[in-house]
Amino acid sequence: QVTLVESGGGLVHIGDSLRLSCVISNLILSDYAMGWFRQSPGKERECVAAISRNGAVTHYPDSVKGRFTISRDDAENTVYLQMNNLRPEDTAAYYCAAKSVSSKQHLSFIGATYNFWGQGTQVTVSS
Repeated sequence: QVTLVESGGGLVHIGDSLRLSCVISNLILSDYAMGWFRQSPGKERECVAAISRNGAVTHYPDSVKGRFTISRDDAENTVYLQMNNLRPEDTAAYYCAAKSVSSKQHLSFIGATYNFWGQGTQVTVSS
């Protein structure tokens, strides 16, 4: 059974940093593009970062560009999301997801295209 387990969330203040981790089990991580998504009550799910199989291509929406960084360590079966200069609008549940792809440089920011999801970790930014 494939599992994705996120950790690293918490309650922080404006301008603080957090690093989220996602440990993936029972799949060959190098065969998958990865993404981080977030969702808060009453809002649609949003992709905040995506990374290709080979790590060479990344994508960020304007809302987090320059503040968030996604990275992957296939040897450790782990994907990270470094979040800096956090804002109240970053408050949400954050989920990692895996997408099976054939191209090493493919990535996706469309949640419906992902195959596996974690349970999420809550990030709350207090003003």
